[in-house]
Amino acid sequence: MDPVIITGAGPVGLTLALALARQEVPCVVLDEGPGKDEPRPSRTVVLGEDTVALVERLTGTRLTGLGTHWAGWRSVRRKQVIRRVEFGETDPAPLHLAQHELTGVLRTAIAHDPLVETAVDSRLDGIEQETSGVTAHTRGPGGTWWRGSYLVGCDGSRSTVRKLQDIRFPGRTAVERYAVAALRTELPWTDEALLHRSPPWRTSGPSAGEIVARPLPDGVWRLDWLLPPGKDLVTPELLVNRVRETLTGWADGSMPSYELLDTGVHTVHHRLARRWRVDRVLLAGDAAHLLGTLGTQGLEEGLRDADNLAWKLALVWHHGPHEALLDSYQEERRTAIAARLRAADQVLPLLRGGGGLRSYVPGAARGNDALLADGHLGRGALGAPGTYAASPLAPAGLAGEVAVGTPPGEPVTDVRVTAEDGTFVGLRDRLGRGALLVVLVAPGTGVWDRKHWVTAGIMPRLAAAVTALPCRAELLVAEAYPGAAAHTVLLVRPDGHLVTALSGVRPADLYAAAEATLGGARTATETASEAGATAGSR
Repeated sequence: MDPVIITGAGPVGLTLALALARQEVPCVVLDEGPGKDEPRPSRTVVLGEDTVALVERLTGTRLTGLGTHWAGWRSVRRKQVIRRVEFGETDPAPLHLAQHELTGVLRTAIAHDPLVETAVDSRLDGIEQETSGVTAHTRGPGGTWWRGSYLVGCDGSRSTVRKLQDIRFPGRTAVERYAVAALRTELPWTDEALLHRSPPWRTSGPSAGEIVARPLPDGVWRLDWLLPPGKDLVTPELLVNRVRETLTGWADGSMPSYELLDTGVHTVHHRLARRWRVDRVLLAGDAAHLLGTLGTQGLEEGLRDADNLAWKLALVWHHGPHEALLDSYQEERRTAIAARLRAADQVLPLLRGGGGLRSYVPGAARGNDALLADGHLGRGALGAPGTYAASPLAPAGLAGEVAVGTPPGEPVTDVRVTAEDGTFVGLRDRLGRGALLVVLVAPGTGVWDRKHWVTAGIMPRLAAAVTALPCRAELLVAEAYPGAAAHTVLLVRPDGHLVTALSGVRPADLYAAAEATLGGARTATETASEAGATAGSR
């Protein structure tokens, strides 16, 4: 079968290519650039625990050394600390790193993967679809035709793929603007991110409002100043004045030394593509959505797009067409992004409107700072990862379903599990392999050798039920899982979202849940199509 064509060699496109390759799907990445990225210290990303785990699993590289895990977070209003968060094992800190560092790790992994081919200086020019595949034409020094099974547009906000497919991209332009600077200096605090609203040295005007400081390695900080609405030119002189004014204010009047490394202007748009799939062409990342106001991270959502799409596309690539499974990508991911955009649209007037009755309501300032912190820290409606509780893949009518600490559709907790070979691993380490995960909660198994319990109790019956599932599945055993009683059986998707929790071994419920997760029973047309493709490949 032809490879999957991915247009765009940013973090989302590279992540998708690696995720597909890990599931034995060959890819071609069309990179309109030279194959390397210009270092830009002021262009950074903040990743939560789930997306850090995703990238590390795909690349085999620890990201911690490339960025900074914040020691804490503080929200300050004028001179008063309104909110303070200290991170630890039960409350993992976000990771802040330069985007070119992230892309470099992904490119290095791809360079060593024989299933991924990268075509540099290749700008997409045209797309042709047929029932059996898709053809992409590129222009440039190596302009040619590429034949693929599917094509995924990860080519950014001005996506050529989206335009060629005539997909509308409605939304709001320039929702917010920030002046950005990366500089090396010493601040009064160490390794803590800061949101400073209404700093005392800026007492008037529409831009009196907000500064964000986020640490990077080697004493580097990224500073963002919220700009007033409009298109006023941000000059180098203005940025330098902002830097000096801010550093002097934080140092109580003494100007600390600093080295200015990079500057820029970050404009936030809110847009959402009407469709994310047109037959064999799909969209992901900024090509499908733009968000980022109030501290939210648009790139992180693009990585979640890739994680959601990869296992579905891999199953279809290996086992033939399944329209319901591919359609669920748009339904799940577009719904999650739309919810975040709605939350931002509702909160934005409260946080940016100023004055009015809200300024006299006791505690309003603290509540607003809490909302902003949620966006920056990946929490609440503004920042938390999307859930798929209303997914078309969610099973219904399971008699043995029970509640655990993770509601169906949400990402699972990363507990220690015993794999089939007897090794102890993290649950997240087994994700992204194209298999469903069946996890038995069995207290006591963690202290006994696997040979003593693998053939005891309910294990043989559960192993037989897993073998009978309609797709490949891996049986794991956990000593404990939050909120789960002994002998609870969890079914987990390849992207780490919980399908269901069952009380004990229930083969019929387990089979029904697995079949629903794959999009339900395939149609006769889809089955015939797979048979034809298999015969044609002989």
